[in-house]
Amino acid sequence: MQEANPKLNSKTAGLAYSVNIVVYILVNLIISIIIVAAAIPEDSDANIYLSYLAAPIALSIGCFLMLKYSKQTIREVAPVKCNYKYYIIALLMIFGLLFALTHISDLTLKLLELMGYTPRDDSSYLPSLKGGLIVPALLVIAVLPAVLEEFLFRGVMLNNIRNSVGDIRAIFIVGFCFSLFHGSPEQTVYQFISGCAFAFLAIRSGSILPSMLMHLLNNGIIIILNACGATDSGGDLIISQTGNIILTVVAALAFVGSVVWLILDKKPFQKCGNGGVKAFFIYASVGIVILAIVWILSFVGV
Repeated sequence: MQEANPKLNSKTAGLAYSVNIVVYILVNLIISIIIVAAAIPEDSDANIYLSYLAAPIALSIGCFLMLKYSKQTIREVAPVKCNYKYYIIALLMIFGLLFALTHISDLTLKLLELMGYTPRDDSSYLPSLKGGLIVPALLVIAVLPAVLEEFLFRGVMLNNIRNSVGDIRAIFIVGFCFSLFHGSPEQTVYQFISGCAFAFLAIRSGSILPSMLMHLLNNGIIIILNACGATDSGGDLIISQTGNIILTVVAALAFVGSVVWLILDKKPFQKCGNGGVKAFFIYASVGIVILAIVWILSFVGV
């Protein structure tokens, strides 16, 4: 992605995670106070939009603070130039993730239900999508998260951690942190795989834009399918069993093909340095502990 930069290090990556999570919790608290003070109904669109805006607002503040603290530039942590082929790979990869690997969430949910987990009602995740209301939904739920989450995870964190832990470990560490950030027990495995895939693409392409495109399409397509009434109450496509099997197989092949394409890329992986992993987890520990507690509370239904 870029030559080793001494300003980029595991300490900054871990601290960026903790700072952003602390800010995220504070923003959520403020929004909760606003909702209570304004007596906004829990199932209203206003409540849903405010909930979705918490992360973009928090990440904007947190990433700004970290760039100021570390004296890093946007260009250093979020390069954008890359070969067009990586956008093709991004399309293949997100097609595979959306229509093949999402079945992993169904399997994860079944396993968690055996452990006593009660899933949240799917209808409460999205605001009204009737008519022109799909536009603000796409902006708040698809565009803003794609830009700001990618800037933190595949920008600030990934580019800071690579120099000291190497590319392979960086992929899995960032994937883990990305999954934990979303706090959804049933999507934990899917989010981990997605986070690793986004990071792998960002490393190979040398740009943050292909992963932003993937993230945007992941969220945007889900919203559009819901708006068109193409999904059932569980979020699955309303198509025949045969059609679903064909779609899943083709999507799985697309995902595997995209991963193989990236593996065969001639760019060498950065090797692991000394002490980078330990330094990252020390400084990221505050954020990890907070999100682990949130995950557990979500699991028990609090």
